[in-house]
Amino acid sequence: MNTSSRRDFLQQSAILVAAAMAGQSFSVDKKKAHLAFSTLGCPGWTFPQTIEFAAKHGYKGIELRGILKQLDLPLCPEFNSSDNRAATLRMMKDKGLKFANLGSSATLHFAEGAERQKNLDDAKRFIDLAHDIECQNIRVFPNNFIKGQEKQVTIDLIIKGLVYLAEYAKGSGVNILMESHGDLVRIDDLEYVMKTAAHPQVGLIWDISNMWTITKESPTAAYGRLKHYIKHTHIKDAKLIGDKLEYTFLGTGDVPIFEAVDLLVKDGFKGYYSFEWEKLWHPEIAEPELAFADYPKAIKKHL
Repeated sequence: MNTSSRRDFLQQSAILVAAAMAGQSFSVDKKKAHLAFSTLGCPGWTFPQTIEFAAKHGYKGIELRGILKQLDLPLCPEFNSSDNRAATLRMMKDKGLKFANLGSSATLHFAEGAERQKNLDDAKRFIDLAHDIECQNIRVFPNNFIKGQEKQVTIDLIIKGLVYLAEYAKGSGVNILMESHGDLVRIDDLEYVMKTAAHPQVGLIWDISNMWTITKESPTAAYGRLKHYIKHTHIKDAKLIGDKLEYTFLGTGDVPIFEAVDLLVKDGFKGYYSFEWEKLWHPEIAEPELAFADYPKAIKKHL
């Protein structure tokens, strides 16, 4: 082979290798998932501890469900003034993190009256906070079908609450996300609520485990009918021991969680895959240092 031919061969080889590597990189990038975790899993951590751990372990977002067991986020020192909100947002940005979701306790199944109004007002405070700290989502609960009241009446109350809050949030850039939670976990019911609410700022938090452990409806069936409404996810695994639910690290329980993850990744889901480790409600489960370190490894190993 002469010098010119050899040079051409090497150049062409380099181009082919580069193209192959680019293709491989593209394939890997397509499978990247934006990971977050909920502070429900670290009730004893300060805010600086939380964001330091998240940044160190490759997370992109934080889902706030209280800080040091204070669940009413607007009352936390990090958020109780405009200056503190701005400083907290700067801390997040310095770590390359975003707020994925604010988990309110607002519940929408209550009939008209003082209790309902209190819950709606609480959600509005969370919407205001979300706007100030550049968080696109707040979570609300559906939640229970009231005994002695027709199911449809309760569902109508939930829908009315979602639309009311979405109208309040109009122009804020904040979505009102209803979690699949409580009694509202069946595909038919969730689809009906989302279709009837029909508001661009109303969406769904797909908590796969909440649904499957009660209904046993497959994630594939759920995703097929709900995918257009899903803006955020709660990812967790568990074992069913009799009637008791025992939370486990990802991939070691009975929930077909990776079936759901695969569906989301295949469709290029752009929201957060948020790990919900329910340490606050179940203090006996593993410490957050272990659970939050395991989650990215389990996701990446599967992908």
